Amino acid sequence: MSRITKSQALNLIKNAPLHELGAMAYEKKLALHPEKITTFVVDRNINYTNICFVDCKFCAFCRKINEKDAYILSFDEIDAKIDELIAIGGTQILFQGGVHPKLKIDWYENLVEHIAQKYPQITIHGFSAIEIDYIAKISNLTHKEVLSRLQAKGLYSIPGAGAEILSDRVRDIISPKKIGADTWLGVHKAAHEIGMKTTATMMFGTVETDEEIIEHWEKLRNLQDETGGFRAFISWSFQSANTKLIAEHPEIKKTSSNRYLRLLAVARLFLDNFKNIQSSWVTQGSYIGQLALKFGANDLGSTMMEENVVKAAGASFRMSANEMISLIKDIGEIPAKRNTNYDILEIYK
Repeated sequence: MSRITKSQALNLIKNAPLHELGAMAYEKKLALHPEKITTFVVDRNINYTNICFVDCKFCAFCRKINEKDAYILSFDEIDAKIDELIAIGGTQILFQGGVHPKLKIDWYENLVEHIAQKYPQITIHGFSAIEIDYIAKISNLTHKEVLSRLQAKGLYSIPGAGAEILSDRVRDIISPKKIGADTWLGVHKAAHEIGMKTTATMMFGTVETDEEIIEHWEKLRNLQDETGGFRAFISWSFQSANTKLIAEHPEIKKTSSNRYLRLLAVARLFLDNFKNIQSSWVTQGSYIGQLALKFGANDLGSTMMEENVVKAAGASFRMSANEMISLIKDIGEIPAKRNTNYDILEIYK
């Protein structure tokens, strides 16, 4: 079957009836996952620091280095969080922080090595493209050198955070200090070139156009054609509470569930070289998170033992592994716990 074009994708976003879009996306999902297994991962999001100089206008989590509630977690504090994760059967930590202006490659190497040696059973999925880019700059290294050195210490993969919309027009408005679209893509390409898999993301619902959303997908699809290095695609809507962006742009309205499901379905159709697409129940809630499984998603993502960034912007949905299992069974699919690599660890019949 031929690929859908950008103009076809635009027509689907603007004009296709929602139920028809869902049916098309579900058919595409079943072609890739005919066994009807829907996966999830038990992990913990550890924000090692909230200190950040980037000042993204959509973020309510970051602090300046001299603010009273700014922090860098000690290794002991991180260990305690990992111990709690292991106690509930967790397999992965998602490591992300602010872009700390003073932490160089040695600090990150020591951190990754400490965790990898003390907790060899835990997969380290961490450090966004903007963190990698800044570590490279402050340490006078290339992206590939940073990634290779961290990989040698035990970093398994990097998340897709920081993509937002891969349009420099949008980025100049919502996060003017953040890396450009080409740099984000370049960091992920460098990771793929050393055999490190990554994920791709999209945060929508700010100032972007439908055309810019499709351009974002096209850039991801093109890089995936070239490297095959993306494991999954995850999209979520902008959470506006406590953010500078909503104060500056009061015309931005909360994204509807209809809009989320519509974009998810078209992403499944357009990103034909991505096997895995996650549902964003963290921003949408469990009901829409479940419905997303009928609109192309085959993965419920993480149980999110801890989540601080989206929570700071007003979304605080929680879900346990048992709740995920029930939601998946409720729509006639088979729940399965996976690892970072999407290998099935346990099936719940």
